[in-house]
Amino acid sequence: MAVTSAPNPGMARISAAIAPCAVICAGVTLVLVERSYRELEVRLAGAILNAVTRSSVYVAGDRETVYFGLNGTAPFGLRMTPECSSVFLLLPLLLVTALMLYFRPGRARRLFFSLGISALAVILVNQLRIFMIFWLIGGLGTDEGYYWGHTLLGSLVSVFGGAASLVLFVWLATRRSA
Repeated sequence: MAVTSAPNPGMARISAAIAPCAVICAGVTLVLVERSYRELEVRLAGAILNAVTRSSVYVAGDRETVYFGLNGTAPFGLRMTPECSSVFLLLPLLLVTALMLYFRPGRARRLFFSLGISALAVILVNQLRIFMIFWLIGGLGTDEGYYWGHTLLGSLVSVFGGAASLVLFVWLATRRSA
């Protein structure tokens, strides 16, 4: 005969409060290390551009800049500013996760899975945006390519990609198991 103890409701409340607080702390930490995060993002962009293009690429991580087209006649450097980083697109996902963890602590595993998949989607969307800028600058030239790639289409990709990631998160987090 096994001896089991009765569940402790006080301990369950404490555990339910820890997860949302941890997610909020992760968001605050992300904001505090935002510059280092941008450096990682630029290094990832450089690695992707090196892998999928013939363009000569140089990454200056400490300046949050990726240089490409170095073997051509019109090299270009793309500096990632805080506004161009995916870090601020991750914050709404973290906030929604914390709120859902608070109100539905029994779904923590599903919520963390949804957060992981959606965060990866946000990061990939931002990398797609950088690749699109690279591609348009190569095809349309520096001025026109940068305008279309960064200012117009890049902004649309970020906005729609961030919104799609949030919708993906909610769908994954709230769908019924099969």
